[in-house]
Amino acid sequence: MSHANDTTLLEIDHEEFSLHLKGRPFNSRFENLKSYKNKVNLEQQSMILRVEALEGADVHVFHPVLEKMVELEDGPFAPIFFENEVYQLVVHSKTGKDLSFYHDHPLVQKSVSKEKVGDITFLMGQLQFMNEVGLTQFNILDGNQMLADITIELFPTKLDYKEDYKRLLDEVSEEIYNLAFHFMKKTFIGASKISSKSPSPAEFYRLLNHYFKQFINAIQLIERQPHHQLKTEYHKVRGDQLKRTDSRSRQYLRKRPYLFKETSNGITIDDKQRMPERGLNAKKILSYDTLENRFVKFMVIRLQDKIKSLSRSVERYLSNSPTADRSILDELNYMQKKLQAIEKSPFWRQISRLDRSVLTLVMQMKQGYRDAYMIYLVLSQGLSLQGEIFKMSVKDVATLYEYWTYLKMGQILHNKYEALDQDIIKIKRNGLFVDLDQTKSAQRRFRHPLTGELITLGFQEKHRASPTVSQKPDIMLTVEKKNHPYAYQYIFDAKYRIDFGQTEKEVSTPGPMEDDINTMHRYRDAWVYKNNGPYERYAFGAYVLFPWMDEENYETHPFYKSIDEVNIGGFPFLPNTIRLVEEFLEHLIESSPEDLQTQGILPKGALEYWKSSLDEKVLVGVVNDSRRFTAHIQHRFYHIPLNQLKSGWQKAKHIALYVTQKAAESGAPNGITYYGEITNVEIIKRHELKEVPSRSHELYVKFTVKKWNALKNTIRPVGYGIQVYTLTTITMLKHAKDLPELFMKSKTELKLWRFLRRYSNKVQTRLDNTHLDNSTGLESFGIGSSTIKLDETNNHVIIIDPYGNFITESLKEFKRTPVPIYKKIQRVLVNNNKPQHSV
Repeated sequence: MSHANDTTLLEIDHEEFSLHLKGRPFNSRFENLKSYKNKVNLEQQSMILRVEALEGADVHVFHPVLEKMVELEDGPFAPIFFENEVYQLVVHSKTGKDLSFYHDHPLVQKSVSKEKVGDITFLMGQLQFMNEVGLTQFNILDGNQMLADITIELFPTKLDYKEDYKRLLDEVSEEIYNLAFHFMKKTFIGASKISSKSPSPAEFYRLLNHYFKQFINAIQLIERQPHHQLKTEYHKVRGDQLKRTDSRSRQYLRKRPYLFKETSNGITIDDKQRMPERGLNAKKILSYDTLENRFVKFMVIRLQDKIKSLSRSVERYLSNSPTADRSILDELNYMQKKLQAIEKSPFWRQISRLDRSVLTLVMQMKQGYRDAYMIYLVLSQGLSLQGEIFKMSVKDVATLYEYWTYLKMGQILHNKYEALDQDIIKIKRNGLFVDLDQTKSAQRRFRHPLTGELITLGFQEKHRASPTVSQKPDIMLTVEKKNHPYAYQYIFDAKYRIDFGQTEKEVSTPGPMEDDINTMHRYRDAWVYKNNGPYERYAFGAYVLFPWMDEENYETHPFYKSIDEVNIGGFPFLPNTIRLVEEFLEHLIESSPEDLQTQGILPKGALEYWKSSLDEKVLVGVVNDSRRFTAHIQHRFYHIPLNQLKSGWQKAKHIALYVTQKAAESGAPNGITYYGEITNVEIIKRHELKEVPSRSHELYVKFTVKKWNALKNTIRPVGYGIQVYTLTTITMLKHAKDLPELFMKSKTELKLWRFLRRYSNKVQTRLDNTHLDNSTGLESFGIGSSTIKLDETNNHVIIIDPYGNFITESLKEFKRTPVPIYKKIQRVLVNNNKPQHSV
């Protein structure tokens, strides 16, 4: 499609033909060349443009800074060719010859056709390279004669080509190699049984360059702590010098009886004193010439051979290209000399050559040996890239960006959480394979080191349970929370598109495309499952990842603010732009289930959460003697004087029994074990209560219970008690471990307590009175020797470590954004208490 402001970008004029290539000489994000020049420092970027044409041809190129055509020799030139742009090509034959166009990509080849008008023959077509960047080459031919060979460099419109694009390539390769190395540590025995498969020379050099330093460090560690064994040496000595014999030295004498001579002082043999003239003395010595050390030396020698072979190939290439960069050859020579120095060092000179295969526990487990062997395997096997990564041209920047987003998010999680397993790197009989394919799903699983909660990062996870159309977003983050029956799922989708939304009159911060945001709404609404009832939505949020670098200004963008409001939006994500994504991932993983549940609109579990916020009340009554406890249990009731009840007791829907130490003498556990649903409430005189006889006419309230249920664990008093009764909720009753935990009244106290319980079951709740029904407030929480206080009066959260050092944070900020304060509490717990999470 031609544009009104198309410009001739390349022009070749020769007596036999002329060529014109037209298009927009600026990035598509800009309205015109002027805005392009104002926003981009063109002098700092230059493109590759090579034109080889028939002798005598005049070649002119559009100069975007000077805004005019100049000769090719006046370069270098700022970028004028970009991805996703359309360029019109017209080639005219001045001699009427039969012209042809060649490009190695079939679609580009077909886009240019031969036309003839009268006696005029010309080629015409539109060149479009979609999401492809880098060098592309095409030829203009006249039969077998080459008229022009043209190479242009296509730049990305959404990335900085010299920085971001190359870093995407490097980081994808880096993460793949790191995953492979980590994988081999976990599957060492399986990996060692793979049949040999040599990587290509280019891949071998890349792997060698990446792992060489680690290999040398492993060898040096072996030299400091070498594996050794005790060997026995035998020396011939005179008979009177024999000191220590073993089976071999005794066998030596048995086979040579003629060595025994009569002597005045010897061994009695056949009633005569005899002594051997000579024998073998056994001596134990320390030896480093073990099978394992021989194998390490073998690896050093084999790598030398491989490097020599690669060096010869590079030397042959350099001899034909004297101007080429020699840095690779210099690097290979350095590596070769380093390995030669190791082989000739005193330690390795005493190690003999390997004469058999080796696979021992030392090679599998001992530090140094294990690392050196795994690196050697990677260097020998290489990484066979399968699936879309293998098929993908490195020019396809949209697919590259999609893979990078998944691998980068995995790397962010790996840096903070414990990696459990992954199925990106797999083993087959002929090597290690990267199996990251758009037709398949891949997963990486992590575990929170303190809470033990699981985090799963899925790639191309297909949802087949949808009642309408199946969905397959790029990335699915699943966060499991302790003591919650369902997981929290979040969708991330890589979109290599940007809405620049700017003109010369109006400038706004670039963001994701509106239709991509609409896709996120569709993903979240369609991610539903049927769970013993109606369909429920499992995805709590969905977010676009797009290639933009300005995080600071983007924080004011409506599609960033919408994340807080409806959990739908977008994040800029590039190698140098990961802060917002990293902070958001931490927020999702570190937040408590209650914090996550309140975010978004009507996700799964919302109904249960609303019910828990209006939780049914429980009246916890005291049982002071064993006789009454037996009566309550057998006859399913509880009674209490009416004048001891305060306002609010009528809201109770359940009764729980607090058994005192005195009542526990009958064998009942001290604390709260039994609770039941109230089916009837009546006010009667005490003497009317036949189950526990009395003559009193005092008014009592009798609660009839449907049946008594037992809690999983008895709620222990831990130094606290109840004088008459207290009120709590059914949720607190079922989750509390200690009696003071039932006292918590405010949502803030409850939120902090639930957060601490994710990290330890040994949370101490300290009240201002040892009796719950007389207490007026919660003083603090404790884990080990650390203390966390809520100071409502001064609006403070105070974190105190075992040494008395304290950190004061805003209680208002804690209520609004708790995760940063959670992290500070977490650091205090990790550094000073090292709590153990429950399984």
